[in-house]
Amino acid sequence: MTETKLASGTTDPYLKIERLSKLFGTFTALKDISLEIFPREFVCFLGPSGCGKTTLLRAIAGLDVQTSGRIFQGGKEISALPSSHRDFGIVFQSYALFPNLNVSANIGYGLVSRGMPRVEIETRVNDLLRLVGLPDSGRKYPAQLSGGQQQRVAVARALALSPGMLLLDEPLSALDARVRAHLRIEIRRLHQRLGITTIMVTHDQEEALTMADRIVVMNQGAIEQVGTPTEVYRKPASAFVADFVGTTNFLPGVVAGPGHVRFGDINLACELDIHFGPGSDVTVAIRPEDVVVRNIGPATPNAFSARVAEIEFLGSFCRVGLAVNGGDPSLVADFSINAVRDLAIAEGKVMPVALPPDRLRVFPRQTLTP
Repeated sequence: MTETKLASGTTDPYLKIERLSKLFGTFTALKDISLEIFPREFVCFLGPSGCGKTTLLRAIAGLDVQTSGRIFQGGKEISALPSSHRDFGIVFQSYALFPNLNVSANIGYGLVSRGMPRVEIETRVNDLLRLVGLPDSGRKYPAQLSGGQQQRVAVARALALSPGMLLLDEPLSALDARVRAHLRIEIRRLHQRLGITTIMVTHDQEEALTMADRIVVMNQGAIEQVGTPTEVYRKPASAFVADFVGTTNFLPGVVAGPGHVRFGDINLACELDIHFGPGSDVTVAIRPEDVVVRNIGPATPNAFSARVAEIEFLGSFCRVGLAVNGGDPSLVADFSINAVRDLAIAEGKVMPVALPPDRLRVFPRQTLTP
């Protein structure tokens, strides 16, 4: 049970997707997707372009109706409901603000359509402007706002009707890096304040890792893994996830026996699934920051000598290319500036390194995507 479920006081999903598929002609965009999202959760759909994440969001919104499968929201089936009858607010990548309406009119557009009294609309709009940090911008027009301010207006408009769910379709992708980093913090804080169930589509792993309660990693129309940011990063369920989320070393190996893989001349102790028999070709994955260079002794598991082939200075740390098994650099390690200084790490140096068994992940060789 996740912290989100505990915080919401229920284990019943707010949004439930059952065996959902979507075809465009002969192309299958979504393949038998099943997923549960719980009240107050912030969930990110993460994956490369064309993986199906936006198609899944649009199916939830009723903008691209699924070919098969069912969708439930708040215990009610919404599979066949038109978009206008579903309970959500949405922010598109382009924000889709009306250029001929000022900020207040943009935010209150849906309220006017609902026939809400003018005084109530003004009160609601002013409350939302304060909520998104734009209390004095109501009379401005979208063209007079920065990209970050337009994004806030789009969020306020999506929240105007007090929807049960907020859908965000790559809302930060059009912004520069500094503004994007600032706004992802603001969106996260806004979500925590309102407690609204939120789904965000992104191809940016940093956004997903910093904002989400859970991440849904997608590839070629299917879900590769669902988990917390820590689970997805530390325990990737496939070579694709390990490769797409973060930086990872992939080492070709052969199973030598229970709990052991041969990587060239090096014997690595690691956790192995029971279906990996002796002689199986596998891929061993380890994050660069997990390569150990300090306090290595005779009893340290998976220790071996490596030659420093290249060093790349990256500010707070150095990325080091290590040559092992007497060949070209085949292992990348991230060492702190302190470690580089204290151990006098330099090109050409031969030194001991170790790969902790609990930080190694082993996948079938054929699952590794080039």
